[in-house]
Amino acid sequence: MSNMNKLKCAMFAAGVFAAALLAGPVAHAQALTPTTTAGGAQVADSVAAVVNSDVITERELADRTGLIVRRLQQQNAPVPPADQLQRQVLDQMVVERIQLQKAKEDNITIDDATVQRTLERLAQQNNMTLDVYRARIEAQGVPWTTFQRDARTELTLSKLREKEVDSKITVSDGEVANYVASQRGPSARQSNDLHLQHIMFKVPENASQTDIAAIQAKAEGVLKDAQSGSDFAKLAKNNSQDTDAAKGGDLGFRTQASLPASIVSAVAALRPNEVNPQLIRTDGGFEIIKLVDRRVGQGQAADAPKLVQTHVRHILLRVADGVSESAARQKLLEIKGDVEKGGDFANFARTYSQDGSASQGGDLGWISPGETVPEFERAMNNLKDNQVSDPVRSEYGYHLIQVLGRRDAEGSVQQQLDTARQAIGQRKAEQAYSDWLRELRDTAYVQYKGVAAQQALNQ
Repeated sequence: MSNMNKLKCAMFAAGVFAAALLAGPVAHAQALTPTTTAGGAQVADSVAAVVNSDVITERELADRTGLIVRRLQQQNAPVPPADQLQRQVLDQMVVERIQLQKAKEDNITIDDATVQRTLERLAQQNNMTLDVYRARIEAQGVPWTTFQRDARTELTLSKLREKEVDSKITVSDGEVANYVASQRGPSARQSNDLHLQHIMFKVPENASQTDIAAIQAKAEGVLKDAQSGSDFAKLAKNNSQDTDAAKGGDLGFRTQASLPASIVSAVAALRPNEVNPQLIRTDGGFEIIKLVDRRVGQGQAADAPKLVQTHVRHILLRVADGVSESAARQKLLEIKGDVEKGGDFANFARTYSQDGSASQGGDLGWISPGETVPEFERAMNNLKDNQVSDPVRSEYGYHLIQVLGRRDAEGSVQQQLDTARQAIGQRKAEQAYSDWLRELRDTAYVQYKGVAAQQALNQ
């Protein structure tokens, strides 16, 4: 991964190992085979769920649940109650199985050579040979055949989404024009700074559709309270998972260029003290946004809005291969302390960073707004020149960030149009994919069996 592609590109490569542990094996229906009880007796493997003409067996469910439990324990994360976790895992397996069936109908296949190239690329990006990488995976208790199968599944589902959803997304010139206008404010010659409050609900990497739906439902409930007049600051303190929750989610005045495009677009039609009526889906999760006030941008008057670029470097520690969340944070806090005592940030980056920028001392160069994931950008924007952040969690792991400088760069008309079209397209694609999955699930025949059926009745 070169410079993390500014931290924004989809990083299947960096996430597959975690995905394999969290997602577990996804396979087509297997014949019912015997399994061994604690007493050593052989019994027939039973059916956990029927999915159209396919089945998910109790053995498959147990295997995947076991992988998830092991992964949570490695991260020192709490393990949900067994029945709750099992039902969530089964729901996820059902949705995946339906997608795989659809992929088969669409004649979507991933050949062995493509899978092999993907695994080789994963090994290279982890600075290992394929043999060493395989040994590392198996040492974590994941059979290599399972890992290969999971890689094929991820590639299949990605290709299916591209065919059924992403390729059908269109962005009109009118949508682009409206977006650019919202970036530039009500006047073409001035840009407004925005005073915002927000409440963030994080969606963990590789979260199941069930988990995402639960998080969204919780966020919708808080949004309803915010719209009904409840104290927004109190709601943020009690619910937000961002670092500014203690401040009531107050972001202060921000330039539009420093905010994610989806947020700028959403608040364009709001009046001061209004809450955006819909949740905003970002890379990190779901956001509730309140516009507190607008003001004329400080020194921002031109025919085209100025982009504030930031020269930044970072150290990335991934929470994988047995590295816990707490261990990664503690290591970065130690490095921060050493840097503040005069240590060389670049040398620490070369030694410890697990990003492709390590050989350049963690230097990501000049970054424009929207080129990083939201968590990284928010932390970066809050730093003064040469200041070092506390550890920042993103989908890639934990970052230690240092800002080296800032500059104004005029955004060309074409750059604005391209940025707008990309931001709108991504937002529409996420919503379309969510709707498509729901429709696919609603039209499938699904019957839960055994314990899963009883759990469904109890809900």
